[in-house]
Amino acid sequence: MPELPEVETIARSVAPRILGRTVAGVDLLYRPLLRKGRRALASLAGRRVLGVRRRGKMLLVEVEGGRTLVFHLKMTGQFLFAGSTEPRDKHVRLVLGFVDGRDELRFRDVRKFGFLLCLEGPPESACEELARLGPEPLGVGLPEFSAILKSRKGRVKSVLLDQSRIAGIGNIYADEMLFEARIHPLTPASSLKGPRVRKLYDSMRRILAQAIEAGGSTVQDFRDASGNPGEFQLAHRVYDRTGEPCLSCGTPIRMTRVGGRSSHFCPRCQRKPRARSR
Repeated sequence: MPELPEVETIARSVAPRILGRTVAGVDLLYRPLLRKGRRALASLAGRRVLGVRRRGKMLLVEVEGGRTLVFHLKMTGQFLFAGSTEPRDKHVRLVLGFVDGRDELRFRDVRKFGFLLCLEGPPESACEELARLGPEPLGVGLPEFSAILKSRKGRVKSVLLDQSRIAGIGNIYADEMLFEARIHPLTPASSLKGPRVRKLYDSMRRILAQAIEAGGSTVQDFRDASGNPGEFQLAHRVYDRTGEPCLSCGTPIRMTRVGGRSSHFCPRCQRKPRARSR
């Protein structure tokens, strides 16, 4: 699933190509894609695109008249530009056309897990999916981040993945930031104190910023809207490297399950927390 760096990369590749353009119409090719706002979607024709931004793992396209398209890419959602006369493959679920006719923006989703909301009014108050998101990891301050960890008795990996606590982090980047901070994924979040919290906070910000700079991670089929793959997968130190030597100490990377999700770690660099004696 595209995480914060991938969706941010998509937003940055889409924005300069649609900002200020007037929508000619929307062709919804897969009706279940749209979960809310059929009437609002039909009213987009003739309105200009005012903004493109990311919130958590979702992409928001803001249009005149207080309309907002909210896309969640889920596992295989992609955006691409194509000429209006170019054939559409069978996985294209929605097409956004423009009055100038230069090209069109297509939303493609092989597995059909992605969804779209077309909202009227401020999206954060009109959309439950947005309203329940926690703060952005690149915008949250250290005191608030510390409070998020302190308030949770669960494992730190699960807290990082909880979108209601902090928005946008997924499996790849949680593994990478925990490795850089030398924290085992099974460590209780509330047990982290002072310097360890600061180290995880700094690692979170650094890893995400580096991943955005690299255009995200292309582990399977991720591409930005211009068709470019990401490059941060070349910098992965633990994610999807089970059995390979740790790049810091040479110990084979291991994988465990945390909350049903795979978690990659170095057993030497990231010591497992000791069980508390009763």
